[in-house]
Amino acid sequence: MSIRFLAVLALLVASCSAENDAPPSTTTTAAGVADTLVDSDERVIPPAPDVPTGPLPDGVAELIEPVWQTIGTVTDPADVAALGAVGDPRIAWLLSDLLRFLQGGPVGDAATEAFTELTGAEVPAGSPGWQWRAITDLLIAWDMPAPPGYAGYKERLFTLVEPGWQPFFDDAAGDVDWRWVSWGGVLIDDRPLGDLDPCSRGCIPALDDPPVTDAAGGSWYPDEAIVFGVTIDGESRAYPKNIMEVHEMVNDTLGDRRIGMPYCTLCGSSQAFFTDEPPSGINTLVLRTSGLLSRSNKVMYEMQTQSMFDTFLGVALTGPLREAGYTLEPVTVVTSTWGEWKQAHPETTIVAQDGGRDITYPDDPLGGRDDNGPIFPVGDVDPRLPVQTSVVGVVTPDGVVIAFPAEAARTALDAGAVVSSSGVSLSSDGGGFRAYDAQGNELPTHQSFWFAWSQFQPTTTVWAP
Repeated sequence: MSIRFLAVLALLVASCSAENDAPPSTTTTAAGVADTLVDSDERVIPPAPDVPTGPLPDGVAELIEPVWQTIGTVTDPADVAALGAVGDPRIAWLLSDLLRFLQGGPVGDAATEAFTELTGAEVPAGSPGWQWRAITDLLIAWDMPAPPGYAGYKERLFTLVEPGWQPFFDDAAGDVDWRWVSWGGVLIDDRPLGDLDPCSRGCIPALDDPPVTDAAGGSWYPDEAIVFGVTIDGESRAYPKNIMEVHEMVNDTLGDRRIGMPYCTLCGSSQAFFTDEPPSGINTLVLRTSGLLSRSNKVMYEMQTQSMFDTFLGVALTGPLREAGYTLEPVTVVTSTWGEWKQAHPETTIVAQDGGRDITYPDDPLGGRDDNGPIFPVGDVDPRLPVQTSVVGVVTPDGVVIAFPAEAARTALDAGAVVSSSGVSLSSDGGGFRAYDAQGNELPTHQSFWFAWSQFQPTTTVWAP
């Protein structure tokens, strides 16, 4: 890997092949795109270009190869620019991936110009990082098909950056839409369970079995600060938001059950899953952060089996857990304030102030980074709610999906109103919510930003007071 590529990689970390010479067979238009679609910054998305189907045109694979062979050394901008003339907009996915790692400079400019030539869409002026996001937002919104051999090209590029991602590509039957997968700016967390290594190589280190104190021992945490509360078999625990923002993943024992708890800061989504009932022959699961994203949602994986997950849905996408058809069982996570949570659960425990790592956590590690909308590509957005609206999401056993806007639901409950839709009702728990069906059975729920809930649960209805 060249010094230049390593330098680019280090800068990005700090800031957060099939070949077929047969001609294309038919021409279509990317499905489901209207002129009035908008992306997460409310820019109008232009119509999708005509898209060929079938194999790549003659000679295109030969044009791609010089670019891919030199990514780790010195890539010739002329080779990148040549891809703009191939007449197949599907190649734009390769330009998007290239821009993620080689933003700015002659190569980045050539990739941006090639994208415009391929698609007819102008890329708004802005920083190099903005160009990558703008291009990828368009490709996702258009649902642009990937070119033949795309997974192979992506594997070669991504494993050059992080060899630890190789097992995710090795499952040829994996259920991964590689178009949506991008790099989150960090490397894979592959530390063994309980390892206190701060992950100096550039990963986000999970917090395993943190020490806890009783509520009185949590006086260090402000009453108005956010916690993510979990209750299992009568045992409650609060996970402070400032600690979760640093680790983004916890493996813990609560109520005599093992749980894994990913926190996608980009999605405003703290979730929890039981991890102590894996398929036969597999030990208790250990969840870790991969360093990859899927439409701005963190991609987690299980360390022992190297199985990749759809974090939002808890579905195994690759590896032995995918082969077993495994889906994690969700647990309700209540987003509350520490003062309200401990009042509702006086016997609660809370993660110790130093997380058992003898460090001091900042009060606000991210400094409001996600307050103004997604910072990674998500494509077009569901216009029914503003993208960063916090919603309480519920999926019933028979597949009904409901989103309750959290602020409106809180106002209604505080006024004594019933908050209910499709047989699902919300009730207060501290400053947060729990969901129940008509028979009083609890349904797992958690809060997230609307853009994330609606893109991973596109059939969702929205409750209105």
